[in-house]
Amino acid sequence: MMTLDADVADRLRALARERGLSLKQTVNMVLRRGLDEGQRVPFRVEARVLDLRPGIDLDQALELAARLEDDETVRKLELRK
Repeated sequence: MMTLDADVADRLRALARERGLSLKQTVNMVLRRGLDEGQRVPFRVEARVLDLRPGIDLDQALELAARLEDDETVRKLELRK
């Protein structure tokens, strides 16, 4: 036999009502999910070289973005006047 803390029991009962399950089914589902969590394989992304199309210069793109941001800041400041 096992005794649950009141807050845990309340959360399990609420989840059981939400899902239309018995308390036993809910406890088993939650325990399985918790036990399986440690067995998951971490998500990994393989790095690769970013090949840009010929003629694309990221420095110019960043300069353009900075100018556009500056223009927007000036516009917003002028609206305050």
